[in-house]
Amino acid sequence: MTFLVTEHIAKSSRHTTFYLSSGAEDAPLIIFVHGWPELSISWRHQLPCFAALGFRAIAPDMRGYGRSSTYSRHEDYALEHIVKDMIELLDTLGAPTAVWVGHDWGSPVVWSLARHHPDRCTGVANLCVPYLARGFTLNNVLTLVDRSIYPEAQYPYGQWEYQRFYEENFEQARSGFEADIPRFIKLLFRAGNPQGRGKPSFTANVRNQGGWFPSGIPDLPLDTSIVSQEDFHRYAAALERNGFFGPDSWYMNHTRNGKYAEQAVNDGKLKMPVLFLHGAYDYTCETVDSRLADPMRQDCERLSEAVVRSGHWMAQERPASVNAALARWLAREFPELWQV
Repeated sequence: MTFLVTEHIAKSSRHTTFYLSSGAEDAPLIIFVHGWPELSISWRHQLPCFAALGFRAIAPDMRGYGRSSTYSRHEDYALEHIVKDMIELLDTLGAPTAVWVGHDWGSPVVWSLARHHPDRCTGVANLCVPYLARGFTLNNVLTLVDRSIYPEAQYPYGQWEYQRFYEENFEQARSGFEADIPRFIKLLFRAGNPQGRGKPSFTANVRNQGGWFPSGIPDLPLDTSIVSQEDFHRYAAALERNGFFGPDSWYMNHTRNGKYAEQAVNDGKLKMPVLFLHGAYDYTCETVDSRLADPMRQDCERLSEAVVRSGHWMAQERPASVNAALARWLAREFPELWQV
């Protein structure tokens, strides 16, 4: 059976969320949460797959993206507000709980749901960005930087130099992306390169070179192993319509997000089943060789891990591997959810 992907709107007095859906309405929920600077279509390979496996698969456009609400203040993009968006979405869908899957900035959203609303999480899975009980903030990741690759004198913020650049030069960062959004999308969505292992990430040089693209955005051919021409145009059109203020503002709330993490239940310990997928060739969220994933192993009681041979855009670069890892975990941890 082929499952269609349909478009929907969840609207409340405080926020509007556009979302994609696939699968039977009475099936167990699995909700996929995208990151920067993506869209619900980032999960286009997962939605029909998990619908066919007996789930109702949902993927929203997150706050500031696509056809969901946008806001004009940095603080409107703090995780506390975004988590409320997702709880409202879950309520709209008429379900007490869901399996949540996140990637990039979607991962801190899903981790926050698990930390603050464990009763609304059947289980959680995240790609690339590991769990930090105290919050995935700039201060908290600095202690985990691999200084053999990022000497402090040269890279005081390690691979996270770009996050500090947002705080210091927000308008410059934003305008740099908006100068040529189609060209930026082509540059950004590229497959992982095994040759980059053990070398500084591109993101580590943003502050040292005075910006993301001091000589302009390079004009590279589209990497169709990640996005098709059709998907490329969808990404570009959405970002040209809304701009980068919203997406970039997610990086402007480290202090707020850290305070929010302090309000976690169970002291931030996660008791539900958790899956984490490492990107073998993701050199910003590098979790294979560094200590970045170590705190997660202390704070997740039922943690499963797997390595996917991909770069950062894992769900789009290696969809079969991601889908297989998720399906294995779901079958092992939640046999009661499977429709027989």
